[in-house]
Amino acid sequence: MSIRINEETLDPKDWKAMRALGHQMVDDMMTYLETLRGRPVWQQIPEKVRRNLKKPLPMKPQGAKRAYQDFIENVLPHPMGNIHPRFWGWVEGTGTPFCMLAEMLAAGMNPDLGAGDHVANYVEAQVLDWLKEMLGYPAEASGLLVSGGSMANLTGLTVARNTMAEFDVRQHGLQASRKMIFYGSTETHSSLQKAVELLGLGSDSLRTIPVNGQFQMDIEALETAISEDESEGYQPIAVIGNAGTVNTGAFDNLNALADICAREELWFHVDAAFGAWAALSPKLRHLVSGIERADSLAFDLHKWMYMPFELGCALVRRKKDQLQTFALTPDYLARAKGGISGGPVWYSEYGFQCSRGFRALKAWMSIKEHGIWKYGRLVQQNVDQARYLAELVDAAPELERVAPVPLNIVCFRFAANELDNAALDELNSEILLQLQESGVAVLSSTMIKGKYALRVAITNHRSRREDFELLVREVIRLGNILVQSRKNPKNE
Repeated sequence: MSIRINEETLDPKDWKAMRALGHQMVDDMMTYLETLRGRPVWQQIPEKVRRNLKKPLPMKPQGAKRAYQDFIENVLPHPMGNIHPRFWGWVEGTGTPFCMLAEMLAAGMNPDLGAGDHVANYVEAQVLDWLKEMLGYPAEASGLLVSGGSMANLTGLTVARNTMAEFDVRQHGLQASRKMIFYGSTETHSSLQKAVELLGLGSDSLRTIPVNGQFQMDIEALETAISEDESEGYQPIAVIGNAGTVNTGAFDNLNALADICAREELWFHVDAAFGAWAALSPKLRHLVSGIERADSLAFDLHKWMYMPFELGCALVRRKKDQLQTFALTPDYLARAKGGISGGPVWYSEYGFQCSRGFRALKAWMSIKEHGIWKYGRLVQQNVDQARYLAELVDAAPELERVAPVPLNIVCFRFAANELDNAALDELNSEILLQLQESGVAVLSSTMIKGKYALRVAITNHRSRREDFELLVREVIRLGNILVQSRKNPKNE
């Protein structure tokens, strides 16, 4: 006689009610996206919400409906703002309604893309093939979808270190007789320094090469640095090229860097986090000439491909280099000739992660939805908007542009003649804060040749030219108010 055991599940008891709630969620989010423009870009989180998000751990069920209501009241009204048409802070993606639905489908299937012969791995393989084709990268190259550009850079540099080292790093660790050196410009993203540090080489193993007036790596200075390091007995390992720097959107001369790497037998890594997608526009494609010669390549789809976080990619020219760096097959992950343990690709062998989410589905579905030609038009649209903003800045006597605009980033500041540089830095910092806190626009800041700059990074498919006209008017208005308040502090 069997004993009846009360076994539980996390599936709903009432599927009809859960289905109705799901429909409500979709409708609410579609309305939320449809009405973005009418809301502030960003706003301070009220103290009440902060308190609500510090409540004790729930021990008893609250139910799906109550949990969703808490989301509506405490979470949804207070976003980062990066999906708003006037968000231009840093380089952030905007997402799309269809990608949101694709994320739901991926979560519903919930596969693990670390191993096994199942369809999700084939979807990732197709996405990787499409990405290689889009960038003119060799079809036989290997690759991996990762969380973002930082992880893609770490993946590429790890393969570079292990491949170029004069010993077996995986077996012996960092026991080199010579110090290994990487080279990047002063404009290189901080994730590359982090990667070098995580590789156990120390930040002083990353040589920072000066840039020219266009913020490109100085080729002559690079060659000098390589020669000097060799004469000191160090081992040059790799050159890191930039395809769209985070400060100004500058592109290094990738072909010149590739030539140096070929001559000196160095690894060539390209950080193309967002700039890779210049390849999709016929007018911009020349900027990425040489990217196809990289030994490894890092870029994001959640930036200038407008897809939801997280979605980056690392490509490696020679599959054997990537496998020799990461592949490890214990008994419990043994491959089989058939069954679910078969399959042509196990992505756990191409990177550090074993458990991997279905990142590929949103890319696969979004590319199918829009087609690559439309993405190319949107990339060009953002660049045209950046140039329009630059024209507005240049035409305004109150404003000063502080860097070239080779792509989609505009750096400028309010520049009152009677104020010195330190005072202008402080004034523009206050303008930035007021723009954000008013909910008008979100910009970021940077330092360009010793000047504090308002930085507008345009990777937003929802932005329109009138948004940039509004931005310029607001910067001038706020700047004039702040200058006047300095002259008459009692009237603040």
